[in-house]
Amino acid sequence: MPSTPWRHWVPAASMLLVSLISYIDRNTLALLAPTILRDNQLSAEQYGWIISSFSVAYMLGNPLWGRWLDRWGVRVGMLAAVAFWTLSSTAHAFVSGFLGFAVARAALGFGEGATFPGGLRTVVQTLPDRLRSRGVALAYSGGSLGAVLTPLIVTPIYQAYGWRAAFLFTGFVGALWLVAWLFISRRPELRATQPQPVDPATPSPASRPAMKWSDPRLWSFMSSYALGCLPLAFVLYEAPIYFVRALGKSQVEIGHVLWIPPLGWECGYFLWGWFADRLRKNRPDPMPVYRALTLAALVMTLPLALGARIQSFPVLLFLLFWTMFVAGGNVIVAISYATHTFTTANAGLIAGLGAGSWSAFVALSMPGFGHLMDARSWDAAFLGATLVPVVGYSGWLWINRGSNDAALPAHGQHQVG
Repeated sequence: MPSTPWRHWVPAASMLLVSLISYIDRNTLALLAPTILRDNQLSAEQYGWIISSFSVAYMLGNPLWGRWLDRWGVRVGMLAAVAFWTLSSTAHAFVSGFLGFAVARAALGFGEGATFPGGLRTVVQTLPDRLRSRGVALAYSGGSLGAVLTPLIVTPIYQAYGWRAAFLFTGFVGALWLVAWLFISRRPELRATQPQPVDPATPSPASRPAMKWSDPRLWSFMSSYALGCLPLAFVLYEAPIYFVRALGKSQVEIGHVLWIPPLGWECGYFLWGWFADRLRKNRPDPMPVYRALTLAALVMTLPLALGARIQSFPVLLFLLFWTMFVAGGNVIVAISYATHTFTTANAGLIAGLGAGSWSAFVALSMPGFGHLMDARSWDAAFLGATLVPVVGYSGWLWINRGSNDAALPAHGQHQVG
């Protein structure tokens, strides 16, 4: 097997950085939510609607940016997207009240819709198929790494200068990435607007089936991504509020430990990505691998239901670590399944539909979880966050229950996009 020079990994690594920045941007509000809600006299349910404004815009932005990146290329598209969301993130430092945060959050969500379409698009244009799961894991892992680093970076800024200064910092790091991308994106394969096979073993995009709205595999992908990854949003957005209200932790105390659960997310990306590539090696039909990994994710999600019953704070942190480990793995499995099933010419759209469907469900569910937090219905909140992914995994397994992916032909006449 030919080796891949380290320089071929640089574009995927740059997508790691951009997803890292995007998650620092979005998680700064989640981390500082107890203080921001107090200072602006907002309820947890209002906070849930603010998260929904981000999620709705993110849902719309993902397929739009995905299609634009497929047509215009990642070089120009990512410059435009990151510049827009950097300004939006900085704007959080100057707003107040429910409406101000909702508008700033919606603008941030729309811009950040390019994050994962840009990451997947970059991977399929620069790495061979045999390394794609690991390439996606690297590009996407910036999100989980950003969730790990946000408490460690933002908490000292908050302690020294207040919560508004934290958003000025997020704008600064976004500007630094834009400068770096101007140089990295000079590579010919990133200037191209259509992905080309990286090695002879990679089939051409034209040889793969087109994406059609009537294809049940497309809906199984979006369902597994959206529902299976809900625990990521639950832990990121609701755990800080639960720690303060149910466990009596302070803003500084939670800032010192909130890096632990997302570390599971980071580990999930790399370990599940490596495992998926190893299991798929030399297999003409990888569907049994995807089914086995999805069934494992279903079973491994179940302990989250006991979260509100756990009295030990370290044990609870480990449970949330485990939950994000499983959900992060599902991202890689779902994306690997979709890029295997459909043409890589639609790589940006595939990533956009996955992240957009997740965001749509987050938008629908976060006000409800916020209401449960206001009502101190801790058991119901943890149970809901457990049942949703189980339903998503079960739906995927049922749709893909055939012996191989050829058993599910692409039905219908309407191509996506």
